[in-house]
Amino acid sequence: MEQRIEPQSGSAFILKRGQRLKVIDPMGQQVSDMVLFNAHDIKEKISSGKTLDFEENLLITNGNYLWSNRSNKMMKIIQDTNGRNDFLLAPCSPETFKIMYNHNSYHPSCFENLIKNLSKYEIEADDIPTAFNIFMNVQFKDTGELTVKPPLSSAGDYVVFEALMDLVVGLTACSAEMSNGGSFKPIDYHIIN
Repeated sequence: MEQRIEPQSGSAFILKRGQRLKVIDPMGQQVSDMVLFNAHDIKEKISSGKTLDFEENLLITNGNYLWSNRSNKMMKIIQDTNGRNDFLLAPCSPETFKIMYNHNSYHPSCFENLIKNLSKYEIEADDIPTAFNIFMNVQFKDTGELTVKPPLSSAGDYVVFEALMDLVVGLTACSAEMSNGGSFKPIDYHIIN
């Protein structure tokens, strides 16, 4: 059954080994931050550094694995219709909006949505790693300069992941304007047995 994550919100759930997770951008140009934890030991979690090391690529897509901080494969990307995801930038947080966007008032954030939804699994703020940013379009120059461009995803684009261990998954519909081409939309997901 397909689930919807409303704009600027999140979800968390268990994904069993062998199950597949399909993350869908139903309207186009919407990022989804995803974090993973070993369901039996939450100290083991998704690692941007290990994944980029072992996959030897900044652009993680079809056929790539998402690795843990203990050098174990957590997920495999089975299908990616968009082909552009980010694994460099941290989930947006209240500090992101103050430091980078000069927001002085409250602004929803992926970090807060992950904390809120993962708390039922006893996962706390300091446990949350760099997220795998599905559909996020981060460009980089030869000088190393990073820029965030609107997602390239169109309505209906999706990524299918296969769980390689029992996982706690945190998933958001990203709250950062710059990451989503200036608007906020939902993210859909479906667990396939």
